[in-house]
Amino acid sequence: MIESGVFLMVEFYSCHSTLIKEYIEYKRNLGYLFKVEYTFKLFDEFLSENAIKNINLNKKTLILWSEKCRNESNVTRYKRINDIRNYLLYLNGIGYSSYIPKLSKNYSSNFIPYIFSKKEINDFFVACDSINSRNGVISTHIYPLLFRILYGCGLRINEALNIKINDINFKDNCIFIFKSKNGEERLVPFDDSLAVIIQIYISSCRNTARESDLLFVKTDGTKCKSSTVYSWFRKILRKANISHGGRGKGPRMHDFRHTFSVHTLITMEKNNLDLYYSLPILSKYLGHKSIEATEKYVRLTQNMYPEIIENMNKLSPNIFPGGDNNENN
Repeated sequence: MIESGVFLMVEFYSCHSTLIKEYIEYKRNLGYLFKVEYTFKLFDEFLSENAIKNINLNKKTLILWSEKCRNESNVTRYKRINDIRNYLLYLNGIGYSSYIPKLSKNYSSNFIPYIFSKKEINDFFVACDSINSRNGVISTHIYPLLFRILYGCGLRINEALNIKINDINFKDNCIFIFKSKNGEERLVPFDDSLAVIIQIYISSCRNTARESDLLFVKTDGTKCKSSTVYSWFRKILRKANISHGGRGKGPRMHDFRHTFSVHTLITMEKNNLDLYYSLPILSKYLGHKSIEATEKYVRLTQNMYPEIIENMNKLSPNIFPGGDNNENN
């Protein structure tokens, strides 16, 4: 990661820790900015979790690393594999024989996000607020708040599940996001109505928790799993009579983030805000590395909201070009 021209230190702990650091230094000495430490952090954790002790990495290990992660887009997977593939080529070059995973020359995505209508959002939360579970009051309170944070703040599910109580600033109504997809930190504002719900949840369900504890935990105090949250998401969809199109078609939990983005842009347009200036603000809010990643949310919804595209194209057809879609921004 880079901040104000200064390289921030990332710690590595696997058997490859020294070699990874040497490779990063090697690339930077060649003049590359090399802002992909987050990928190497993930790779380092992968090696540690799988108890890999051998510097020479075999085919089985690299095939496992190359498998598509849950909710990972084709673009993200391609870049993740390519970053480590280049590292493996470096290892082979200095005498550490390792398997080089295959990488397709092209990647594409025909993904189309599911954008909830205002009515569907309302129906979802009516159903969500009425749920009961065997886990008792904790689960009954977790999901109404968790899903409101996903929709109201446009967070990724893992960002929400990693929130600690002391990450929330009620004075300024914002959440400090530490562990994001891109390994970057950001402040995410929220409105007064969500602040009230968060405070009620903390006083009701987390009143004995420490400031450093996670906001969302199971009844045994352990971290909530995204897979469990997803199963409840599907139950609430059924209860709200919102049909699911099947695997890969949604709605998915991540579509709350897409919906937040589109609804926010609609509000900006209705308030006569210049989208040329508004889009970079939204991009920073979402934690995107580029405005192009944010613009894709709009391009993917042009059939539903053509007036947004029309207004953007009036600004400049060259500023917001079309392109491949990244489903998990």
